[in-house]
Amino acid sequence: TEEVASYVKVVGEEGRGTSMSLVEIKNLEHRYGNHTVLAGLNLTLEEGEIIGLLGPNGVGKTTLMKILCGLIQNYDGSVLVDGQPIGVHSKSIISYLPERTYFRKSENVKSAIGMFRDFYKDFDEKKAVEMAMDLKLDSKQKIGSMSKGMQEKLQLVFVMSRKARLFVLDEPMGGVDPTTRDYILTTILNQYTENSSILLSTHLVHDVEQIFDRAVFLKQGRVFLNEQVDVLRAETGMSVDQYFREVYR
Repeated sequence: TEEVASYVKVVGEEGRGTSMSLVEIKNLEHRYGNHTVLAGLNLTLEEGEIIGLLGPNGVGKTTLMKILCGLIQNYDGSVLVDGQPIGVHSKSIISYLPERTYFRKSENVKSAIGMFRDFYKDFDEKKAVEMAMDLKLDSKQKIGSMSKGMQEKLQLVFVMSRKARLFVLDEPMGGVDPTTRDYILTTILNQYTENSSILLSTHLVHDVEQIFDRAVFLKQGRVFLNEQVDVLRAETGMSVDQYFREVYR
């Protein structure tokens, strides 16, 4: 629409942040076979923000997250986290929640806590145990016997119990009930600090946009929009969800 076009033309891909850059991505390209997923993507993210990474399926959200987390290494361009290329340091300060649970079904809550304690120096075991108790999760219950909502909660407990600088959350509320969704949002807000940032992808824009400081839209393998949500609402007269529907309809 004309409203969308007139707004986007004045918004740069780099955004308007003024604090120290936590993530700097320049000319990022990635292909699956002959299919180009990311096509010269540029993006800068700052400390102390909750960022919504938005777009329909297939625009490269999960691919971008996996590159940031070091799970995809065959790409062109520059990706810096805390001023350094993806590697040991970036992995030590990023806490990643994938779209699908990665726990073995035979594990229970207690053994999963032990695994995180052994793997991550910044894992706060006490916090994880307290959060699990709040959720009334049985420490001896096998993960395979848990409902999808319980598994989503448990995985988020572990991810958010790290003292990370960047939390990368891929669809943390996919397929869960509204009560679970509220708990997840509360958990994110309670564990977030001014020295950390959260990059969260979701299709539930209407339900989640109230926690966003910034919205990043991906389109055709590039950043279509990178803007503070208050500025976006003021300049377009739309909510993030309304603007999302205009851009991708």
